[in-house]
Amino acid sequence: MYITPERSVVSPYYLSLPFLRIPSLTTAQLQQLTQLVANSPPPAIPNTPPPPVPSPPVSPPPAPPVRRTCPKLSCPPDFNGERYNGRTFLNSCSLYIRLAPEQFYDEQEKILWALTFFKGGRAAKWSKNVFHQEADTGVFPIPTWGDFEQQFRLHFFPVNAEADAINTLEGTSYHQGGRTVDDYLDNFQTLVSDAGYTDPRTLVVKF
Repeated sequence: MYITPERSVVSPYYLSLPFLRIPSLTTAQLQQLTQLVANSPPPAIPNTPPPPVPSPPVSPPPAPPVRRTCPKLSCPPDFNGERYNGRTFLNSCSLYIRLAPEQFYDEQEKILWALTFFKGGRAAKWSKNVFHQEADTGVFPIPTWGDFEQQFRLHFFPVNAEADAINTLEGTSYHQGGRTVDDYLDNFQTLVSDAGYTDPRTLVVKF
């Protein structure tokens, strides 16, 4: 339908038609609608769990340590202070300490252990004197195993071992005789050690 300018009045019939009912929004309604859109929460994002972290590979348990079997050790024999047994006793003590060092807490314990074999004669008297010195001064008089070895050689090794060994090796009467080769060799090595001979040519001549 076309409405001419001359027809300035619209018939109520046309105003009742649905397609002519255009609602109008006020400024306040537009602002309220805009604010409602702006304040509406964003669409919910589904809460997806993160992918599982792969567990590290399980290492096999360590192998149990191999226990070392210690050799069965014999204690040194009792010592009575005789000089001809001094070297044997000291060597026996030193060998035991080297093979079982874990049995000794410190140097003093090594010395006290060795003194337990001083059972008679000059050895027992010397051990008694050591403890008397400790009681008088409050300090154990032999601080290290090296000091013990030095004092032991002084008191319980042959007095003139070096001179006696040199005289024996330089003499004309030293020979194997009726001894076995092993006995003669053992005695020869002891004499060489006491005499301090190290020159191979001298050893060959004296043998």
